[in-house]
Amino acid sequence: MPLIHYNGYLPEQQQSSPMTAFHRLRIPLHILFAFALSCTQAACQSNKGAPEEAARAALMTDKGVAVYAAGDIADCRNRKPEDSGAAKTAALIVPGLAADSRAAVLALGDNTYPVGLLSEFTDCYEPTWGKFKQRTYPAPGNHEYYTPNAVGYYAYFGAAAGPTRYGYYSMDIGGWHVISLNSYLKPEQHRAQMEWLKSDLEKNKAFCTLAYWHHPVFSSGGHGSNAQMIEAWKMLYASGAELVLSGHDHDYERFAPQDAEGHRDAQRGMRQFVVGTGGAKLTPFRFRKLNSEISDNSTHGVLKLTLKNKGYEWEFLPVDKDGFTDHGSALRH
Repeated sequence: MPLIHYNGYLPEQQQSSPMTAFHRLRIPLHILFAFALSCTQAACQSNKGAPEEAARAALMTDKGVAVYAAGDIADCRNRKPEDSGAAKTAALIVPGLAADSRAAVLALGDNTYPVGLLSEFTDCYEPTWGKFKQRTYPAPGNHEYYTPNAVGYYAYFGAAAGPTRYGYYSMDIGGWHVISLNSYLKPEQHRAQMEWLKSDLEKNKAFCTLAYWHHPVFSSGGHGSNAQMIEAWKMLYASGAELVLSGHDHDYERFAPQDAEGHRDAQRGMRQFVVGTGGAKLTPFRFRKLNSEISDNSTHGVLKLTLKNKGYEWEFLPVDKDGFTDHGSALRH
């Protein structure tokens, strides 16, 4: 069960008695009754959540494995690599990797700009996020494919980008199974990817599962939701996966757990994060999507996930000292 963040306030304490205060406000009796009933129901719900709170406390004793993720990263068209947004987000990751030899990095696509040339990787990505290339598991975005067949991307990452040069593969990080998919394949290649995904999920039923690709199934950002990976979303939900990460929209957004059709599902739903804050220029939101819990486009940053045996913790790390942040935890299904 995720942590719940409330946006609101409590009224200042009244010096007079509660009944005197309500009398002065002249609130009708039926409204007072409804207010009292809602308070009673809230207390019951709080008591019902006590076992889950205790389970989450037990979760905190497990150190877990840290994973740092973001997409839309290296853009040096108007500045030097050391002054770029990618350099600032890379600086957030380096200390975490130094402190934990098991920690890993997920690059969520559109890893260079503008067109994914090999020179963009060597001249802009390499001096920034290339510092931890050996611990990075990448996924391609649409900008990689603006160079035909994404040859710059595959040449730079080599075997780390997947064995077939189709850009999908899986690995295990701690007690989690982690799947990198390609959301920019042609139809025939995409069908082969879905067959591979089905097989991969059947072989790894005992794991908690995290999947990531570039184009988000749900997004309130400028590009909006993308149906390209809805089949993958449904397959992952059916298998009991926990988390999906994407980029593409240059912002941060966290969704409530959702089912195969995008309905809120607190029991078995998958939580999606959009983390297009790796260094490229941030972009505006459009229309708020259903089940979007929190969002921000004011700061670059990275998502830190701590993958644990009984669940996971999340924290958005901003490059700005007093910038937006978001954190919480949830138990596995």
